[in-house]
Amino acid sequence: MKIRIYAVLLVFGLSAAIFATAHRSLAMLGESTDSVTSDREALSSARSAITVRNGYTVHEIASDSATVREYVSPSGIVFAIAWNGLVHPDLTHLLGSYSGEYQRTLKQTPRQPDRRRLRVKTEGLVVEKWGHMRNLQGRAYAPALIPSGVNVDEIE
Repeated sequence: MKIRIYAVLLVFGLSAAIFATAHRSLAMLGESTDSVTSDREALSSARSAITVRNGYTVHEIASDSATVREYVSPSGIVFAIAWNGLVHPDLTHLLGSYSGEYQRTLKQTPRQPDRRRLRVKTEGLVVEKWGHMRNLQGRAYAPALIPSGVNVDEIE
């Protein structure tokens, strides 16, 4: 009898874990903004905001450790992501299909001593990280996805 109870609890626990992790995915570069709501849950955000700018929309999600801004084109595609906070976010999720390209290029990018800035550039992606302890910042964008009339310097 005890074994059956433990088996049922185990199955229930595994099912709950699977469903919980399914909602933890972040909106990804080059994908639609449908998952912005799940970002709030994944980041355990206390607040979020949407700002409409000339030619795009910014979805800002703030948690205790970081603030992530997702830049969305009028067609609903995430063309850039920027962040600041105590830690850099997990770029594996944020970069989506660009993640492999980023990881490969990052391995080939030489580290420069005494430099607090990192820039990884490929044909389809630019990732920049900078800052210092307790104030880490960065941005990632796909140049081909940036709407016309939007300057890269607006991604901050």
